[in-house]
Amino acid sequence: MALLAGTLLAHADPSMSPPAPGYPQPPEVLFKDLFVAVQTAAIYPDGKTFADAVPDAAPEVILGEYHAAYPDSSAALRRFVDAHFSLPAAPVAAAAVPGPAPQAASLEAHIDGLWDLLTRDTPRAPPYGSLLPLPKPYVVPGGRFREIYYWDSYFTMLGLAESGRRELVADMVEDFAHLIDTYGHVPNGTRSYYLSRSQPPFFFEMVAVLAGEGADGAQSRYLPELRREYAFWMAGAERLRPGAAHRRVVAMPDGAILNRYWDDRDSPRDESYAQDVALARAAARPPARTYREIRAAAESGWDFSSRWFADGHTLATIDTTEIIPVDLNSLLFGLENAIRAACEHAADARCAAEFTRRAAARHAAIDRYLWSAPAQAYLDYRWTRHAPVARLSAATLYPLFVGLASPAQASAVAATTRRRLLVPGGVVTTPVRTGQQWDAPNGWAPLQWIAIAGLRQYRQDTLAGAIACRWLVNVGQVYRASGKLVEKYDVVTTGRAGRGGEYPTQDGFGWTNGVTRSLLALYPESGRAASCR
Repeated sequence: MALLAGTLLAHADPSMSPPAPGYPQPPEVLFKDLFVAVQTAAIYPDGKTFADAVPDAAPEVILGEYHAAYPDSSAALRRFVDAHFSLPAAPVAAAAVPGPAPQAASLEAHIDGLWDLLTRDTPRAPPYGSLLPLPKPYVVPGGRFREIYYWDSYFTMLGLAESGRRELVADMVEDFAHLIDTYGHVPNGTRSYYLSRSQPPFFFEMVAVLAGEGADGAQSRYLPELRREYAFWMAGAERLRPGAAHRRVVAMPDGAILNRYWDDRDSPRDESYAQDVALARAAARPPARTYREIRAAAESGWDFSSRWFADGHTLATIDTTEIIPVDLNSLLFGLENAIRAACEHAADARCAAEFTRRAAARHAAIDRYLWSAPAQAYLDYRWTRHAPVARLSAATLYPLFVGLASPAQASAVAATTRRRLLVPGGVVTTPVRTGQQWDAPNGWAPLQWIAIAGLRQYRQDTLAGAIACRWLVNVGQVYRASGKLVEKYDVVTTGRAGRGGEYPTQDGFGWTNGVTRSLLALYPESGRAASCR
């Protein structure tokens, strides 16, 4: 396979390998022109609806009937789909608590009661549908998200453990190990259309939640899966020359290996087909390039954010694969250290030495390319232009979360966070307003946890406590007004849900429940506070 050159043209290289042939094919591939017609006509308000539908016959049978009938209007097309597919049920909402406005003290009980509402058990999946089966029960985020998601689940597990639901934590770790063993990686979510990408690699942290203080032993148990996931992220690194990239790895000019987000497909996303086609038409480059960049941003979990925009404002300029992200490389440093510790526990000295070396090399490369002394922060790096991306985001706190920062760097990041990211409702995702959901004014539960946990590691307790208090007060305000925990929050003007993005703000909501439940245990007084300093 040809290596990718370190140029803009590298990103649309047709020689890139597609997902493994054993993977279930996504609906776009199975249903061909029928799928394109349904998604283009937008006969359902949410593009995910048809992507999640279950056909009543084999694709070739349905396609034959479609070509014979040739429905020539949106109404006829919808009648055809309704006759041949079972559409997903409407999301089960985390309904508002009846009676008087709920009090902050009842928030723990409300979250504890949501876990069963959000738990699913799908050891078998219907034929030709997009759902991937899992051997054990699991918790979904909620709303339109009817399946398990990768990085969401770590933050959900934090709350499950706090709620005493350790059996569900154990089941979910088994599910993720199963995904790695079956597909060679954890997909974005358990749908066939997510198999071509992953999400931020939190599996090693999930194992730590399961194990508590005995993390090294538990990681030894899952060492094969940890190493298999690491191999997925590092595939092709051995063959790279400086300045070249292959899938998720980039060789820097000095030969150091760092990672980027990627997706093995370069077509419109099944679940957002119409939006992706429209965006590609607006972008001044080949459509396949735009599709790849959109999909790579979906792998990041930050879909979408000014972090990935060449001009810092416009989605049509998205260039995710040109960027070496702080968060991904911090997590891979954490994974390397987890593998090292597990190998030490298993008395595998050779493996321990290898991953000690790998972690040290990544640490040095992160300091060289991602630490910015002028900004007093960790910044993403545009490897195609050999320059930092001079835009701050909450990803700057990930090196603290994995213990990578020096005390001086941690202190500097804390000061920068207080000055530029701390707002009335917690930590803002970026200081930039673009209308995208991973920009101001939104704040997200996972980023609050990353910030708080990272700052606590470096004894930046005052700032950590301030973030926790502001977040809990904000979540409490929305809860008392609506009876719900939601996917994202406005942290600039508090007391309301976040906004922006490709779909309405969802309620439920797995990672908000998990982080909030954990923070209520760590900061009980903040959970009862009406305001914060």
